[in-house]
Amino acid sequence: MNNFIQTLVAKQSDLWLAIWQHVEISLISLLIAILISTPLALAVIHHKKLASILTQITGVLQTIPSLALLGLLIPLVGIGTVPAVIALVVYAILPIFTGTLTGITGIDTSLEEAADAFGMTRTEKLLRVEFPLAMPTIIAGIRQALVMIIGTATLAALIGAGGLGDFILLGIDRNNNAMTLIGAIASALLAIVFSAAIYLLQKSKLRYALATLALIVLFPIGAGVYRIVEPAPQTITIAGKMGSEPDILINMYKDLINQADTRDKVVLKPNFGQTAFLFNALKGNQIDIYPEFTGTVLESLVKPLKTQKEIGTNPATLYQYAKLDLSQQFHMTYLKPMAYNNTYAVVVKKSYGKAHHISTISDLQQVESQITGGFDLEFLDRMDGYKGLQSKYGLSFKTQSMDPDLRYEALNAGKVTLTDGYSTDSQIRQFNLTTLTDNQRLFPTYQGAPLMNSNFAKRNPRIVHALNALTNKISERDMQEMNYEVNVQQKSAASVAKHYLTSHKLLRGG
Repeated sequence: MNNFIQTLVAKQSDLWLAIWQHVEISLISLLIAILISTPLALAVIHHKKLASILTQITGVLQTIPSLALLGLLIPLVGIGTVPAVIALVVYAILPIFTGTLTGITGIDTSLEEAADAFGMTRTEKLLRVEFPLAMPTIIAGIRQALVMIIGTATLAALIGAGGLGDFILLGIDRNNNAMTLIGAIASALLAIVFSAAIYLLQKSKLRYALATLALIVLFPIGAGVYRIVEPAPQTITIAGKMGSEPDILINMYKDLINQADTRDKVVLKPNFGQTAFLFNALKGNQIDIYPEFTGTVLESLVKPLKTQKEIGTNPATLYQYAKLDLSQQFHMTYLKPMAYNNTYAVVVKKSYGKAHHISTISDLQQVESQITGGFDLEFLDRMDGYKGLQSKYGLSFKTQSMDPDLRYEALNAGKVTLTDGYSTDSQIRQFNLTTLTDNQRLFPTYQGAPLMNSNFAKRNPRIVHALNALTNKISERDMQEMNYEVNVQQKSAASVAKHYLTSHKLLRGG
């Protein structure tokens, strides 16, 4: 409980920002969903067959998995708020559409006939009779949609849209239950507060209900429009993948850029998502820089050139191939890499390795039938992942996909026998694990370096020079220790990054 309160106090400014982002995304999505669903329902009120078809279609849309929908939207509209809002609108259409349809079609026919007898036009009957009578049901649909939107909006953090999902994902990643609870509780409280507010609207008179609902929805939208038209300095957006290590690196980038006397504003987007999200964001100029690794470039991002030879294990050769492919295929600039090799690793508990005399990946053949591997989806699908274990090592054992942030917890709890990791992961030290030797050299070298579009690099030579200060810096031991400080000792990534830079004389005055 003390840890929860301390975290709440320490993160209160971040929490208020996340709440505001969450509310803004949710209410913008709700307004758009209302503007789509209500007219659509009114248009098909007297066409039962078409109304039934549309109800089925909106129902199917709601069954699309949220992560799949976000993945489909990224190539079309990029990352950030826009795809998050589109996905939330898709999920909110059904309850508002059916609420409007049910509310108006459920009106007593005698009242409809009375309105016709008074000579009301279609519009007059809608505004003076049908809408007032149907309003409680319509608002009930809106209430249901908003509660669902607020809950689902936590996933917006996966594509850099912010909100309370940042707290949840960061808490899971750093094994900080307090942060996860803060995000989850705040999201639940938001849903309760807004649900109660809209419930009270159901009891209000029509004009007061509509006015209050409009105020609730339009206020954050007005604030968003103000930010768009408000003059702002040019910003440099630096994003990082999920985890403490990318968070540390992007904070280093920020400190080095700020030291270069640039007048631009540097904005960090930590825990932005997996590789494909960031790479597509960079291609779409939605971010300017992110740290990427040589092995990932060659295994997942580029098509190998026809003249490219076998990469082998030479780090310098691998980097040159990655740099050349990125330049020729995507017009991107890949700066010089750091020293450490954050390669994939197959990890088991030390006690398990000793008990079964396992020190290399090949040794797993002795216990192949007993193994359950817990891997993240990216490792399962990569040739330098589980597919490589099958082809190069001849291994085939039971596997299950796991969230990257939970796989070490599952291994420590004995739920799985082994998992994938990275050589600099702090959990290897934290949970007393051992990394099996890659004796067949399946995993290529993974050296990290800043990746940016070539046009950006040409416009900002000072930034390129500043970031090159990290060339051949940071050992594997350094990186694992920094990850340990963030994940286990709960230090901030910003403070850990600055301490490394100052202690190694990379920041003036350090």
